[in-house]
Amino acid sequence: MISLTSSAVEHLKSLIAEKQADASTGLRLRVEKGGCAGMQYVMGLDHSTPEDTVQSQDGVSIIIDAESLSFLRGSQIDYVDSLSDAGFKLTNPNAARSCGCGTSFEPQAA
Repeated sequence: MISLTSSAVEHLKSLIAEKQADASTGLRLRVEKGGCAGMQYVMGLDHSTPEDTVQSQDGVSIIIDAESLSFLRGSQIDYVDSLSDAGFKLTNPNAARSCGCGTSFEPQAA
């Protein structure tokens, strides 16, 4: 499914605590049309619905809607904090190419 690095897990725990969110809050990961490569990642804290796939790892949850799941299988989420950038970063094996911004990708042809 989707894996998280230890850095991503720790930052997500910290973010949930900072927002004083309840235990059912997780990181929603969605794919939608847009961005400079055709599709873009959208992330934010949210609660799951019955239609979602929820994956738990080390005490945090990733929430993915059914339409986005096929674009994200096998992906890894990391949290990077460098001099030039900070945030969650995706490594997606389903992307034919990714934009330099890191939030946009072109899916592989079916």
